[in-house]
Amino acid sequence: MIPHFTEAEKAVHYPEDRRFHLGMKPYMKLILLVFLIGVIGAAWLQYLVFGLPSDPSAVLSTITPNEASGFPIWVNLSHWVNFFFLMLIIRSGLSILFDHPRLYWNNSSDPEKQWIRFTPLKIPKDKFWTAKEDARYISPIAGLPGYKHTVGIARVWHFLTVPFFVLNGAVFIFLLFYTNQWQRLVPVSWQIVPDAWNVFVHYATFNFPFEPNGFYHYNAIQQLSYFGTIFILAPLAMLTGMAMSPAIENRFHWYPKLFGNRQSARSIHFLVLIAFSIFIIIHISLIAATGLVRNMNHIVLGTDNAQSYTGLYIGIAIILSTIAFAFLAHWLSWHKQRSLQYLQASINGRLWKYTINRFKVKKNYQKKDITSYFWLNGKEPDSAEWRNLAQNNFADYKLKIEGLVENPVELSLADLKQMGKDQNITMHHCIQGWSGIAEWGGLPLSKIIALVKPNPEATTVAFFSFGEGLYGGTYYDTHTLDNCLKPDSILAWEMNYEPLSIGHGAPLRLRVENQLGYKMVKWIERIEFVKSVKDLGKGFGGKNEDDEYFDLLADS
Repeated sequence: MIPHFTEAEKAVHYPEDRRFHLGMKPYMKLILLVFLIGVIGAAWLQYLVFGLPSDPSAVLSTITPNEASGFPIWVNLSHWVNFFFLMLIIRSGLSILFDHPRLYWNNSSDPEKQWIRFTPLKIPKDKFWTAKEDARYISPIAGLPGYKHTVGIARVWHFLTVPFFVLNGAVFIFLLFYTNQWQRLVPVSWQIVPDAWNVFVHYATFNFPFEPNGFYHYNAIQQLSYFGTIFILAPLAMLTGMAMSPAIENRFHWYPKLFGNRQSARSIHFLVLIAFSIFIIIHISLIAATGLVRNMNHIVLGTDNAQSYTGLYIGIAIILSTIAFAFLAHWLSWHKQRSLQYLQASINGRLWKYTINRFKVKKNYQKKDITSYFWLNGKEPDSAEWRNLAQNNFADYKLKIEGLVENPVELSLADLKQMGKDQNITMHHCIQGWSGIAEWGGLPLSKIIALVKPNPEATTVAFFSFGEGLYGGTYYDTHTLDNCLKPDSILAWEMNYEPLSIGHGAPLRLRVENQLGYKMVKWIERIEFVKSVKDLGKGFGGKNEDDEYFDLLADS
């Protein structure tokens, strides 16, 4: 079901090269192999040398009075709501991942240091190669919305879903401990660890253990799995996701370090996604293998009935409805992108406004933190005007500052440098997922604002590039006047104590450190003060917001 792409869109989203590739560093393959062989080998060694251990599940055939049992209606509802949202989160997460299909354990995002990649491509050494070019195609069956470089809508779905997933989980945990249902999921003795191992030995050696009736009891592995999914995986997914936010990293520098660094958090976030996926596959398989009809009555109707097919039919209907929504989500992703973009911004914009944005940005990085690699991105300008300026090392460059100001000016690089200079060492967060730490030197925007004296009706500052957007047309982005007045908001002509390179935005690029990278315009041609973002482009605040449905949030 391929959307009706224009030729320009098709070239981006449905490229000829749609190969899938999984490449992993040898040391990661070794760790995985040692773990699998070690765990399964230990189970078989115990079985062959000492015999099959006793089955701790055998004692679970009796029912103790006052023991927690059954599936209350709130458990069933929460289970299916969680399933629905988790499908959206996993599929949109895969689309986000494939926009930068490399994972790292360090902040530099150096392709030579990736531990896994989902692309057959190696970075060419002899050409201008950007992170956008490095993005990979993913089938819309696996990803939401799928295809190549659809990170804007993928993030919309991801962040639309997450608040409701968290809310559903919070309600579930509250009711779990408000009632006695916690007794079914929370281990109360360390004996569960050897018990779980004994059950695993049975499974690993194909001597299947006694299967207790899940309406009353779970075996040790089941209890640990459910406990781990609810109380470890779900919180870890949320916490590592937060560690990737520039708004949080710039205010609480210690937080990503809880996971090693920002890129380690991204890698752990991916591993949590894999763990959720494995859990779902095993969970569904065992439901089918251990009494599908009875188990579906448990989780749908809350009854222990092995004869009635009502729970099975309703469960199938819920699953089919979830699949039907996947088709609807695909259609919405290509026909109602703007509505989705607005909806996501209205929900998460309010969350950020009343939480994280109330905290001040803090400086943290030092020269020793500067990373060895910093990805290129964006379309390098190709206009005759820019090429002529570049050939002359931008000696004739004039920055035009106009719009709703009392004092419009044109300033050369020499003029700008005479007005002052700030230096900041900061982490760059790209919406695609990569990061890098660099020093930036340039003029604080506050000094430009003081020079041109904006009119009272000017609330927005637009930065226009010599470069173009993904589908052509002048690249631009906007910031609120208040945001431009914040510390660390500069026009940079220096990167890592050297003049700004062509690839990184010479002669001038914007740095506003509470924003994602696409907001920091490179190859700046002019600045315009306007009343509203609606006065520019399609009215959504930037070329990527206009064309690619990137975040509309004021602070990201």
